[in-house]
Amino acid sequence: MDAAPANLAIAAAESFGTSLRDDVLAGLGAPRRTLPAKWFYDEQGSELFEAICDTPEYYVTRTELAILRANLDAMAAALPGGAVLIEPGSGAGTKTRLLIDACRPSAYVAIDISRSMLETGAAGTARLFPWLQVLAIHADYTRLDALPDDRLPSAAPRVLYFPGSTIGNFTPEETRAFLARAARWIGPQGSVLIGVDTRKEARVLEAAYDDSRGVTARFNLNLLARLNAELGCAFDLSRFRHRALYDPVAGRVEMHLESLVDQQVEVAGVLHDFSRGETIHTENSYKYTPDAFRALAASSGYDCRSTWMDAQGAFAIYLLAPRPGIGGASTGGSR
Repeated sequence: MDAAPANLAIAAAESFGTSLRDDVLAGLGAPRRTLPAKWFYDEQGSELFEAICDTPEYYVTRTELAILRANLDAMAAALPGGAVLIEPGSGAGTKTRLLIDACRPSAYVAIDISRSMLETGAAGTARLFPWLQVLAIHADYTRLDALPDDRLPSAAPRVLYFPGSTIGNFTPEETRAFLARAARWIGPQGSVLIGVDTRKEARVLEAAYDDSRGVTARFNLNLLARLNAELGCAFDLSRFRHRALYDPVAGRVEMHLESLVDQQVEVAGVLHDFSRGETIHTENSYKYTPDAFRALAASSGYDCRSTWMDAQGAFAIYLLAPRPGIGGASTGGSR
């Protein structure tokens, strides 16, 4: 194994809040069964997600990359120099490295729930930019109230980078809570650069989440494989199938695992009966028109300073700034 780069530090959060077991028992015991999407990302799940990004149907990654490449100079000019760049759900960091090269931040904070993906991605970034201070935090970023300020430049402005339309995995109410948390991380002088998918035809959206190669299906079913491996569950993956459907009223793609037969499965010592056709809801992916997302940001206490989109309007990147007082952020840095 290669030695860790000298400019890389790795930290672990004190608590992840609820455990995998707690979330599984609560979600599968609910009237409408669900599993939190954050638990997709074990090592295999993280690799499958990267493969999804390369499928012909999944336009999200390549469209966002094209917008980023076409507007890097404008984004760099709009962001403060020497900032601390913070990325929750950092993953492989491909898009982030383009932004680092253009913006030259003083430090980069990568946060991810998958330790293997975090360490690989952060180490790669640290080797590519040996002048950059890199801090990798193994944590559930939806429960991380504060960053380790003692490891970061105290006077540097902060920029939260949240690409990939990951914000779409949250309900609007959860988005407001996340943006309030982000405001505590970045302080009143901070900025948020965020990628958001737009609404479009159902056939396009459903194909993006149910690709012809079956990569997304394997990604979804891998969640059951993880429960088998880590919790000793007894899911027979051949008795479930992946489903993706677009709800035009809610404006979201839903991913489900559908039981193909009547069956009983032991889950962490508890027996659960599944009827044929019953589903486990595993992920939402909300889509927003530009006006709708700006309104959601405004209701969360942010002003939209800039918007960058592709010519077809398939994806948007927004630059947001918190208004004074949001998230309790009244001084510089996070609390």
